[in-house]
Amino acid sequence: MTTRVDTLILGGGAMGSAAAWELARRGREVILLERFASGHTNGASHGASRNFNLSYSDPTYVAMLVEALQLWRELEDETDTRLLDQVGLVNHGQGQPFAEVHAALSGVGFDPTMLSVAAAQERWPGIRFDTEVLYTPEAGRVNANASVDALQRAAARRGARIEHGRPATRITVQGDESVLVDTDTELFQARRVIVTLGAWTSSLLDGLLPVPRLVVTQEQPAHFAALDTSFVWPGFNHGYRPGTPGYEYWRSPVYGMHTPGEGIKAGWHGVGPVVDPDHRTFTSEPEQLLALRRYAREWLPGADPDVFTEISCTYTTSPDSNFVLDRRGPVIVGAGFSGHGFKFTPTVGRILADLTLDIPAPPLFALDR
Repeated sequence: MTTRVDTLILGGGAMGSAAAWELARRGREVILLERFASGHTNGASHGASRNFNLSYSDPTYVAMLVEALQLWRELEDETDTRLLDQVGLVNHGQGQPFAEVHAALSGVGFDPTMLSVAAAQERWPGIRFDTEVLYTPEAGRVNANASVDALQRAAARRGARIEHGRPATRITVQGDESVLVDTDTELFQARRVIVTLGAWTSSLLDGLLPVPRLVVTQEQPAHFAALDTSFVWPGFNHGYRPGTPGYEYWRSPVYGMHTPGEGIKAGWHGVGPVVDPDHRTFTSEPEQLLALRRYAREWLPGADPDVFTEISCTYTTSPDSNFVLDRRGPVIVGAGFSGHGFKFTPTVGRILADLTLDIPAPPLFALDR
């Protein structure tokens, strides 16, 4: 038996769910297939917190941030769910492009502010600062688990079919307006298929699309017990210059935020071990965890470096860390979010929906860039 549908989405994480919501809002017929059970922890869309970080200067990303903020609020209104808390975000550390980011954000109506170390320290005593601070008050944190659930509920209410436990096994292109997708129990024929499989993207699309090399890593941040909640914790990004004395143990810049009920989240960015997503340990690399605990001890006086819970997720990183959003024939791919995509989720959903109608994505995200 063959099920026919206008648009089939493979992968029900944040991006696939956002595409389903956007297509359903437009009155389009859409089916979303997700390999794992609802709320699974195998990919990159689980957990209670992601930074809604505004610290970009590239005009493509800045425009997407403006749109994303509006769309997050529309999703909240539609589902009566609080998803984005604008607690602000602080950027500090050596060698950061503060002037460029400040100019770009100011140019679209955001209100970035530069603060001295002393002023920042007084306002956020749980964080130790080593340079002047770029504060973006409109930034904040997004609840990842709640967001995926809200997107799927909103899509389903508008007529989308959402199926969990339904892995796709093969894609066969029949022509520019027809594609077959095999699953273990059902064959689908669609006019368009959107592939948003995260760490599993390359394995399904190998030989079908010229997808850039995508590197899958197991990233291991941690939640440290909060010692000081006398102030509202902002999200934070802490940069550095490799080779600077005192920073030798750093693996990368650090990001973090307060996850209510869980602690202060902190993590290295994109330096976890390369993994097969089907054969992960879900356990931190010991040396990186030790270094992360040292970071918390030295730079987060409002967190307890000795009381912590490990977190495990995947990054799927493109060669230039820019997203892959493009179409070839009836196949559309959304991949390579490189550890910084979640904040853009509803905008990515809109772009993927546009691609089904031959409206191109920004050139920055092209397959052949």
